[in-house]
Amino acid sequence: MVAENYPSPTYFILLFITITRLISTVGKTSQWTKALSLPPELASVSLDDTIFCKLRDDPEALQGRASRDYGNLVREVPLAVFHPASASDIARLIKLSYNGSVPFKIAARGQGHSTRGQAMAREGVVVDMAGFRERGNGVGIRVVSSVDPNNKNGYYYYADVGGEQLWIDVLHATLEHGLAPMSWTDYLYLTLGGTLSNAGISGQTFRYGPQITTVREMDVITGKGEFVTCSQQTNSELFHAVLGGLGQFGIITRARIALAPAPKRVKWVRLLYNDFSAFTKDQEQLISITGRKQNVSLDYLEGLLLMHQGPINNWRSSFFPLADHARIISLVTKHSVLYCLEVAKYYDGQNENNVDKELQVLLQGLSYIPGFYYEKDVSYFEFLNRVRSGELKLQSQGLWDVPHPWLNLFIPKSQIMEFDSGVFKNIILKRNITTGPVLVYPMNRNKWDNRMSASIPDEDIFYTVGFLHSSGFDNWKAYDAQNKEILQFCNVAGIKVKQYLPHYRTQEDWANHFGPKWRTFVERKHQFDPRMILSPGQRIFNN
Repeated sequence: MVAENYPSPTYFILLFITITRLISTVGKTSQWTKALSLPPELASVSLDDTIFCKLRDDPEALQGRASRDYGNLVREVPLAVFHPASASDIARLIKLSYNGSVPFKIAARGQGHSTRGQAMAREGVVVDMAGFRERGNGVGIRVVSSVDPNNKNGYYYYADVGGEQLWIDVLHATLEHGLAPMSWTDYLYLTLGGTLSNAGISGQTFRYGPQITTVREMDVITGKGEFVTCSQQTNSELFHAVLGGLGQFGIITRARIALAPAPKRVKWVRLLYNDFSAFTKDQEQLISITGRKQNVSLDYLEGLLLMHQGPINNWRSSFFPLADHARIISLVTKHSVLYCLEVAKYYDGQNENNVDKELQVLLQGLSYIPGFYYEKDVSYFEFLNRVRSGELKLQSQGLWDVPHPWLNLFIPKSQIMEFDSGVFKNIILKRNITTGPVLVYPMNRNKWDNRMSASIPDEDIFYTVGFLHSSGFDNWKAYDAQNKEILQFCNVAGIKVKQYLPHYRTQEDWANHFGPKWRTFVERKHQFDPRMILSPGQRIFNN
């Protein structure tokens, strides 16, 4: 069963007083029919009709997407759902809460792709950013070229994008101009504000950094209801706080994303390993070759596990040819776990004749299993949107909107071998329940900006490990128990793990997560959201 939480009955005890107050203030009840059913915490804050007419507290609104997320593990029913017509509406709502005698919590919800209720607001208000986008009320997507002040003969390109917009739409809009952002997530049907509030990572991160490092400027509405434009030069403290800040400091209504000329096609390669040490050594060698001046370098690198209890091809992409399934399965049966290195190199008309040679140079000397090299040549769009076909297939089978007890971790390079022996080769194999994708690939710390809120291990190279489980509604707790065992193992073994898309239960855990950044994180919270209004679902300051 999914845990459900509803507003406390105490929120409705003073309803009669609220109605009396409304009647005496307005003089009639007809125009406030909607507001009359709202709890005192909302209805008594202000009688501004421009706000209240956009609040919904009917069962359809409360029991719908505002109380659910992709995880399907918890439900937190809000007091109301807010449907803004403009960014000013959002600012006005937050300011009403901030100025109230008892502020109410507010959470901005985009696609709700969190897995532990992070975008929910129990006994608060959920701002429907998806509806905001669907009604076309936000900034939209605007691609701009401007003279580069650092290059007399050149231009730089960027896109001004509403925080409610989807990355897939950013891709469509920028490709029309022959341009694209450089850093992506594996799944593109996520909002800009959502990924920038975490980090936004994928196989491009080792070279181009997480998505938060591609932002040049933002418009943010703080927890005080203030509308602030910020960048590295202007209001930089807010700028760095919001990026990777888990929604704690403001709601992103616009971000300026750096663009570059978009490639036309992609050489997409997978290689199989049966030795984890060789697998990680090759990964680390490949991500050491970075920089735009190094033409012979990869654009994307990830890795994943193949295990006998899971399919050879999973929902993230169907890659391996059917004719080879039998011998891959035989190899998995022999070794229990195989490691798959996945890389990609972009190209266009200018370097089409050299891409195969460059790829050969990059991959020569790697220690993959001979005969288990697989290559595809696909369009740039098809590569970036590779997860979509798997999603649509699962949706058609009724297997997309199911529990997703995911666990995403950052592991220091110095401890990844111990993690492999204790988790991949022990916990995972013994429990024998993991059928979804398990990702494992390294990143370079120097591609991140330490001034931003995102917390990562303090080593030059660290790994991201993602257990992307799907389950039934009756057995998700078994996967949750496995996740807890993995975290317990890391704790006992002294592995300095950090969660990505974090979920912690105590403020002590949050302090450990942020480490030396915790003090700054708390100070920024008091500066930009002193009444602790925003993103209560993260459970950082309201445990």
